[in-house]
Amino acid sequence: MFSVSSLKDEENEITKSASVSSKSTSKTALWEEEKMGKQLLLWRLRRCMLLLCVCMFAVSGCSADKKEEASKQESFSEAEEKKIRIGISFDSFVIERWLRDRDVFVATAQNLGAEVNVQNANGDVAEQVSQIEYLIDKKMDVITIVAIDAGALSDVVRKAQNAGIRVICYDRLIRNAGADLYISFDNRMVGTLMGQALAASLPDGGEIFQIQGSSSDYNVDQVREGFEEALKGSGITIAYTTFCDNWLAELAFDAVSEGLKKNGGKVDGIMCGNDDLAGQAIRALTENKMAGKIPVVAQDAELSACQRIVEGTQTMTVYKSVDKEASAAAKLAVALAKGEDITDASSQIPVTETIDDGSARIPYYALEPIAVTKENMDEVIIDGGFHLREDVYLNID
Repeated sequence: MFSVSSLKDEENEITKSASVSSKSTSKTALWEEEKMGKQLLLWRLRRCMLLLCVCMFAVSGCSADKKEEASKQESFSEAEEKKIRIGISFDSFVIERWLRDRDVFVATAQNLGAEVNVQNANGDVAEQVSQIEYLIDKKMDVITIVAIDAGALSDVVRKAQNAGIRVICYDRLIRNAGADLYISFDNRMVGTLMGQALAASLPDGGEIFQIQGSSSDYNVDQVREGFEEALKGSGITIAYTTFCDNWLAELAFDAVSEGLKKNGGKVDGIMCGNDDLAGQAIRALTENKMAGKIPVVAQDAELSACQRIVEGTQTMTVYKSVDKEASAAAKLAVALAKGEDITDASSQIPVTETIDDGSARIPYYALEPIAVTKENMDEVIIDGGFHLREDVYLNID
């Protein structure tokens, strides 16, 4: 095989021979010189051809490398383009549980290869509409919504669907929107469990306060229906009822204080829309030296509520496995993004129920709530891994 260096050596030898021959002036010497000159020219030509081949090979190699790199970049761009994109808009993170919902939802979706864009409306309906429109502009495949106002988002939901985006109502139903999925706990059952707990605590009946959540949250209506149904025939009457707009816990303190004033300082039990409200209601009872004497029921199984239950100032809470709800929602969001039929019995998480949103029946995935009291705290909350024992019994042990 020829190389540039070997050709250079041969050229040097020929040049040296030609130099020696040039010293002779005979006819034979002249002929030899002419022959060597031609040979030198031939070797130089071969050298140039070899250098040309080397250059062409190098250029070809660079071109191949560039094509390979371009191909890799194109494949990466296509992968990024095909990556599932999910947007989620939260009411706010004032309520403790939403932080946990966010973390589980995001982690599950990411494990399935999706990207998640998290938005927080901080309790502002107009801001939530704006955030959903932003997610539409960003061309999300699915938008998941924890609605602030059940009746204020139908137009923006339809706008998303018209853009080819699937919409999930998370935990709270959006009315008259025709969303692609509603996932939540059975809210009527949540209310039923609260009513049953109060009825068991007040076997002789009595007068109670009903401190509900936001009036714009459709879940509140469902919980109330289940609660009031469970009280029928119990001898319990609702002496005072009110709503706490935007689920502001401080309003529960004011509500209990006002209820006591209106009812002559008397109350036999209190139903609260969630544990956050219950904390403030119990604070009002404490100021009136009634804490621990009046049964209080609520929902969400927040750590503070579990602590109050084992301490004796709250009677029960309704446990709703946030991990199960958020995980299922993320999996269903990915399935919808892939165009799968989530209502098919053979799907990974088959959605077999429907619910009336006011304008249409939409797919509904319902999870089962569990009543938690001092008696089953360890079994449900601690053994279930929702809270640590040392945290729940912090003020007891």
